[in-house]
This record gives sequence, C-alpha cells and structure tokens, in this order.
Amino acid sequence: MLYKNILLIDDDEDDQEIFLSAVNEIADNINCSAIGNAAEALKKLESKTIIPEVIFLDLNMPVMSGQQFLIEIKKNSQLQNIPIIIFSTSSHIETIRLMKELGAHDFITKPNKYDKLIDVLKNTLS
Repeated sequence: MLYKNILLIDDDEDDQEIFLSAVNEIADNINCSAIGNAAEALKKLESKTIIPEVIFLDLNMPVMSGQQFLIEIKKNSQLQNIPIIIFSTSSHIETIRLMKELGAHDFITKPNKYDKLIDVLKNTLS
C-alpha cells in the first residue's frame, strides 16, 4: 500500500463508518482516522495533532465546506503538499474541474455499493 496514514473528513457518520470498515478490510496496517468537521480538521493539521499522508475530503459539509478547506490547506506551506482526494456524492464535471484547479490530487464519486468502494480504495491506495 502506498499510504499508511489516512484522514477522512466527512460529516456523515455512516459514510465514515463504511469508509473506515472498507480501509480495514483492504489492509490492517493502514491507520485511518475520520473527522466530521473540516474546520476542526484544519486546526488539527495546523497544530500537527494529526499528520496524514493523504486526505479524503467530502465537499458538502456545514461550518466549512470541502472547497473552503481545500483553499485553506493549499495556502499553508507546511500542509499544501498533502495529497487531497475529493470523496463526494457529486459527479458534476464542473465541480471536478474546479476541485482539480484548486489543487485536489484526485476526485472520486462515492460509490453506492460497498464492494465498489473496496475496489475504488484498492486502486487509489496502491
């Protein structure tokens, strides 16, 4: 596996649980944590409380959207090189284009089936 330390930022607790379960099924040596609020995640990253190798980021969240988070993290010279993979229900071509322009490493539309999520994560994490 390419990444051993993953952060998921997603306000949906069910999506968090499913994502964490899928990562654990792929490999038990991956440390994966989830935070439900992008503003809180940004604070923890800036204070170095958490130091992930890759971030999976939902777009539609209260308090701070995924887009706002992406803009803020790319301004921070110590954090801007962490790959950010947008992990969203959106599949609009314009949204994908904009997120990549803002510095997202990749864009994954959330699969609606667990087996598909496993496949997507295997491909992304290896």
